[in-house]
Order: sequence, then structure tokens, then C-alpha cells
Amino acid sequence: MAQPEDMQAVHFGPVLYFLGAADGRSNVTALIVVSSDVEPPKLITEDGGVAPDLIWDADGNCGYRYAFSLPMRRDSWYEVDGAIYEVNSAFEGDLRIAFVSCNGQEHGDRGRSQQDRNALWARLVHDHERSPFQLMLHGGDQIYADELADAHPLTQRWANDADPDPTPVSDPLLQEAAAALRRAFFERYVEVLSEPETAWLMARIPSVAMWDDHDICDGWGSLPVEKLDSPVGRTLFSVARETALLFQFGVAPGSVPPICTDPTGRSLSWHVRMPGAQVIAPDLRSERRPDRVMDETGWRALEASLSSVDDGRVFLLSSVPALGPRLSWVEAVMQLTSRMEKYEDDLRDQWQSHAHRAEWRRFLERLIAVHENPQTPVTVISGEIHLATRGTLEAAPGPIHQLVASGISHPEPPRAYALGLGALARLGETPVPGHSIKMHPLPGRRGIYAAQRNYLTLEGRNGHWQAVWELEKTGKTPSLDI
Repeated sequence: MAQPEDMQAVHFGPVLYFLGAADGRSNVTALIVVSSDVEPPKLITEDGGVAPDLIWDADGNCGYRYAFSLPMRRDSWYEVDGAIYEVNSAFEGDLRIAFVSCNGQEHGDRGRSQQDRNALWARLVHDHERSPFQLMLHGGDQIYADELADAHPLTQRWANDADPDPTPVSDPLLQEAAAALRRAFFERYVEVLSEPETAWLMARIPSVAMWDDHDICDGWGSLPVEKLDSPVGRTLFSVARETALLFQFGVAPGSVPPICTDPTGRSLSWHVRMPGAQVIAPDLRSERRPDRVMDETGWRALEASLSSVDDGRVFLLSSVPALGPRLSWVEAVMQLTSRMEKYEDDLRDQWQSHAHRAEWRRFLERLIAVHENPQTPVTVISGEIHLATRGTLEAAPGPIHQLVASGISHPEPPRAYALGLGALARLGETPVPGHSIKMHPLPGRRGIYAAQRNYLTLEGRNGHWQAVWELEKTGKTPSLDI
């Protein structure tokens, strides 16, 4: 891998964000952050200079957004202060898409060696150098914000106490906590996304991301409602959303990203299109509560996308896996003992939770309806569980595939965890009558769940798609036709 270019004026970036590809052009934006006493860097393309738009100005840092398009060619490029970045924008031919999730760990992420932490990112760099990707999808937990609650005593107490503090909190103190959180989230994003391999890739492959709980805090949305809706809880969510908009969407905190399908911005669900394929991602965190995954705002945004799909492959990015074992049985056992309460929010996060079963059925029924049109086959991709696996949902004219890749840098869980989930998965599930769910080993493997760090590549040639997992210890799997 070539070393990142030495551009002393740039503190962070460039990072490319994908807005869609049509009519011979790939539409992107770039984010660059510099100190407020530095002029914004010059960005040019073969069409000329691109004007920067100031979208962030806080704590001595300014974030600039550059909106431009590139011709649909393999050798497209842009330049920042003399450094040239090559971008494969050939969306009208064969497609290569990378999918990553879970970029960190809950505690002690900063203490790991860079070489160990980014081992799979380094392999992804080599993959790209060998055969460039056009697009990179981020499926959730782009950062791990759990330790950021320590930024202020208010949020530290909120994170550590089982119940919200009943003592009224003054507005000045909330504003002080918000400012401390904003600095902490900003610094964490800059730190994580500036890792050499990650930064090299994200400057050259346009990205599109959907957040998950660790981009806010562990279990956000599945925690008790009183905790979520407390003044401190809402402050934490607000700051996490501000910084996610900046670093995961490349827009100003008060904006609705142009790819999003809810004009109010309450839901961050999005839909991006390219020739022969599209990706739809429902926001499964912004409206989540212990008894729901999305409210009607989120469902309207998802329905709008599913009702407007173009002919070609439909990739549905569900940050939480849409297919999996019968976890409602585990929940029932956990309710028998208070010693397991700390794991309850993890199970409530899942579509398969007993609390979400009706919503889960609604979700699957809508995917089946789209998939049963032979012109719009559906494939679901997910992360979140720190394992790799796959599943199928029986439907006509063929199964809906669920591909799970997680995590790109999160440490692998104990093998017993994978074996336990595998045992549950063998029991089967049929939430939609006549459409059974089955979990399967990855190609070339025996166990249903692979307890190795991993990422996923999707390749489309002449409308035919295949999936390959890169596993840390055993390498690439054989191709899976999807």
C-alpha cells in the first residue's frame, strides 16, 4: 500500500461519500476537516475546481464539503492540494462492492496495536489494489462510542446507573455536557477514520453508511424508555446524530442527507442507485424503543424505497441481521433470572426478539413482495453480531439470501458463542407462513457461524452476483452465487 499523501494543511480527509450513479456520472461528496485558521484545501477534478461548503465550525475545527461528479470510468480521479486520488467510477460495467461493519471494540480500542487492529483493513487495501471497488458499504458501529460517556459527569452517571437520575438537570449543565460530548465524538471519529488503511481506502472508494447502537452507545433504543428519553439521554443522542451526519454522511448536522428518504430527517433511512443495482438501508436506531424497531416515519421511508425500486439487484442493508436463530427462546430463559438482565438489551436489538415479532414479519413480508418480482431480486446484508454467517428465506422465484459480515476490527467472540448460536439456528424459524428461514455455513465451512474477523465482497458480472467472505484466519471463502 502506498503511504497516505503528506498534506500538512489537512487534519482529516478527504473522505468520499456516494450519492448515486446515473447518466454517465457518479455523484459524490468529499469531507475535509482543517483547523479554523487554515484555508480550505483546493479540490479539483478534470472538470475544474470544486467550491468548498463550510458545514462544521466548532472547537477550532472547520469541516468542508465538496460536491462533484466523476465520469463513469475506471480511471476517474480528483486532486486535493496536488495529491491525486484515483477512483474506480465504472458503474456501467462489472461491479465490486465491499461491505464492512463493527470497526472497533467496546473498551480499550485505543490500546490495541495498529497492526493488529487494522489487519483486515490492510487486506481490504490489497483487494482494492488488485481489483478496485466502486463502492464501500458500512453496516453499523463505524465507531465504538461506549467510553465517550466518560466525557462528562452527567453522561458518565447516566451510563453507569440502571435508572435515570430523578434530580432535575439545568440547561447550562446539559449544554456543558453536550459540548464535552461533541468534542469527544469529533475526536473519536477523526481518530478512527484516520487509521492509515481506513483513510487510504475511504479517500478512494465512495462510501455510504448506516449507523447502529455503538455509534451512540451500547444498546441505544433497547434500553429502558425512561433512560432513553431523559434529558441526558436525549443530549447524548443529539450529539451522536450531529457527528454521524458529519462523518458518516458528509453533511451539516442540521441537514437531511440527500440520499435519505424521510424529508423530515427523523429517520436516516436511505436509498442509493447505480446501473443494475441499488442499496436500501432502513434506519433501525433513530426511532427504536424496547417495543419497536421503527415508528411509522421510518416505515414510510422504507416503503417509499421499496415501492420505487429499479430493475436490477436490490441490496437491503439491515444493520441488525434480518434472518437468524429463535432468540425469543433465549429471552424467555433470561427472564427467569435477574443475573442475565445485563444481556436483555442485546437480545431486544434483534429482529427476532419476541417484542419485535410482528414488525419482523411485516419487514420480511415486504421484502418477499419485492423479491417475487423476477426483475428485482433482493439480497440482505448485515453486520452487528461479530460473526460471519449466511441464511436463506424461501420465496419465489428463489431464496432471499442474508449475508452477515462482522466485524472488520472487533475482536472475534469465543467459539462457544458461535456454537451456541449455531445450535439455536438448527431449530429453524418460519415467522411468515410458507417462507421458512434456514441458516447455513459459509461456503467451504462446517459451522453455521464463523468466529473470525471478516469482511464481505460482492461482485456483479452481467447481472449475476456472487459473494465472498474474507476470514482473518482461513482467508477467502469460495464464491457463493446469490
